[in-house]
Amino acid sequence: QVQLVESGGGLVQAGGSLRVSCEASGRTFSTYVMGWFRQAPGKEREFVATITQNGWSTAYADSVKGRFTISRDNAKSTVYLQMNSLKPEDTAVYYCAAKMRLSGDYGYWGQGTQVTVSS
Repeated sequence: QVQLVESGGGLVQAGGSLRVSCEASGRTFSTYVMGWFRQAPGKEREFVATITQNGWSTAYADSVKGRFTISRDNAKSTVYLQMNSLKPEDTAVYYCAAKMRLSGDYGYWGQGTQVTVSS
């Protein structure tokens, strides 16, 4: 069992940057694949980025590739999402999620943090 708490959301102008964080507690953080997802008003939740347990491998949605960077600090039980060159269409609630294996579904979710990008 792992509990996830996101932080760092807020309001930023288009073209700006923001870093959101997700701190985990409970079972050993380093055993989990971590991911970031987002949900905009009236839309389905969508995948943003993922990182393997050791941080060596990452993957991104095409819409954020080259602008967002996922990273993790296993000593701090925290995963980050650095967001640069933000666009109004990045406005959403951002959720972190955890799973035990690369295959399979994410079984643990945080409560989300709001990111709003103004034009």
